[in-house]
Amino acid sequence: MNKDYYEVLGVPREASQEEIKRAYRQLARKYHPDVSTEADAEERFKEVNAAYEALSDPEKRSMYDRFGTDVPNGFGGFDFGGGRDPFDIFAEVFGNLGGFGGFGQASRSGPRRGSDLRTVIEITFEEAAFGVEKEVDIQRQEVCPTCGGSGAEPGTSAEQCPECHGAGQVRHAQRTFLGSFVNIVTCPRCNGKGTIVTKPCHECNGQGHVYRRRRIKVAIPAGVDDGVTIRLAGQGEQGERGAPSGNLYVTLSVKPHAYFKRHNNDVILEMQINVAQAALGDSVKVPTLEGERQITVPAGTQSGAIFRLRNLGIPFLRGNGRGDQLIIVQVAIPTRLSAHQKELFQELASTLGTEVVIEEKLGFVDRVKEALGL
Repeated sequence: MNKDYYEVLGVPREASQEEIKRAYRQLARKYHPDVSTEADAEERFKEVNAAYEALSDPEKRSMYDRFGTDVPNGFGGFDFGGGRDPFDIFAEVFGNLGGFGGFGQASRSGPRRGSDLRTVIEITFEEAAFGVEKEVDIQRQEVCPTCGGSGAEPGTSAEQCPECHGAGQVRHAQRTFLGSFVNIVTCPRCNGKGTIVTKPCHECNGQGHVYRRRRIKVAIPAGVDDGVTIRLAGQGEQGERGAPSGNLYVTLSVKPHAYFKRHNNDVILEMQINVAQAALGDSVKVPTLEGERQITVPAGTQSGAIFRLRNLGIPFLRGNGRGDQLIIVQVAIPTRLSAHQKELFQELASTLGTEVVIEEKLGFVDRVKEALGL
């Protein structure tokens, strides 16, 4: 017993014609073989079309409601008396969809768009910040240069398939008490191409395509982050018989930096100073993405203090300007002192006293969040 057509479309049995059509549009977009990546897309697409063909026509729907899923052959995969291709049904509902590359009018036997390819490249923190041009090494399917994609040896040509007469599909008609049913399947002799090759090309063995290894240049813009994917239109596998090529998708993996961290477009740097520098103040050099910069640490600087260097962060990916560099200062407490240093600290301690002062103030994490505007 086949699936209930209402279940196939995901609508209740009392659904209106508009609800049925809306459900069909959503599922047909999802399972159309030219765009879907699901393994069973073609079978699901045929199933959805069969359900829509049965339920969109009031007379056929009434007949289906009376006989249910136990009607001979279960209506599955058949054209209800009209002999219509499921792709014709799709085109009728969707029309010419420019946003979908016109695939609303596609024929299953027509040339297919080339497959998309994906790869990952690793770049440094600095390359992500300022942009770089890289090359990726890929292997892709291309039209055979010897036969031009026909699959036939040069000097010969492909012939029209005698079984489907160039249609790429064959139809098997069957008459029942419910009417004429037509089962449409891909031609088994030419596999839907509409032509057969009697003398295969010596280079591609009649396939019409060969695999080539290519080095593709990738322009990586300034400001990209880890995990960003760049689309290179038309750099995927070539399509069949003049159909568009697929795309190449390059995902970026940014290597961690030795001491810089990134937060949105700000660069974070943690830096240690000693107790004397914190107490007395100092002028120190700090690394940035554009070389060293001098900053002034004022006297009395506390551990966790944050200094900001404007416009020394990551450039904005879309738009002008850059983030900032935030320097988080940690006061390093010495763990090993010489005898002389101990004497100096003891002398200092005698002047500072031993009273403990409790203050309510932001913790380190809160101060970082405040500096970042979180």
